[in-house]
Amino acid sequence: MRALIQRVTRARVEIDGDAVGAIDAGLLILVCAMQEDGEREADQLAAKIAKLRIFRDESGKMNRSLADAGGAALVVSQFTLAADTSRGNRPGFSAAAPPETGERLYLHFADALAGLGVPVQTGRFGADMAVSLVNDGPVTIWIET
Repeated sequence: MRALIQRVTRARVEIDGDAVGAIDAGLLILVCAMQEDGEREADQLAAKIAKLRIFRDESGKMNRSLADAGGAALVVSQFTLAADTSRGNRPGFSAAAPPETGERLYLHFADALAGLGVPVQTGRFGADMAVSLVNDGPVTIWIET
């Protein structure tokens, strides 16, 4: 699985102007299941992100995890993270898992993260979403299982 995480002071996802998920301080997590992924990869990704020490401690150093910082996660499906831009000007997305698998693994990932004690909000798989955020730092990290 692939994820792009952004440390945020707040983030929100809307569908047709209605908020479906919102958090204050924490992580906005854009996530994509790839062709070969399964529950194992979703669990690994959730564990890695939950333990990643990218929040400031008392000294201002990035030394605290999401749980240590008391943050939440806004998880948004993002199949475009599978983009192949190696040929031409139009990205290909054939490396992404099929929609049924992608949705199952997206939900599994969100549940796994919640199971690790992280408060989780989500977008809606396959929907046309408007995502807004205030990046904190900015801190943006790419993670792949």
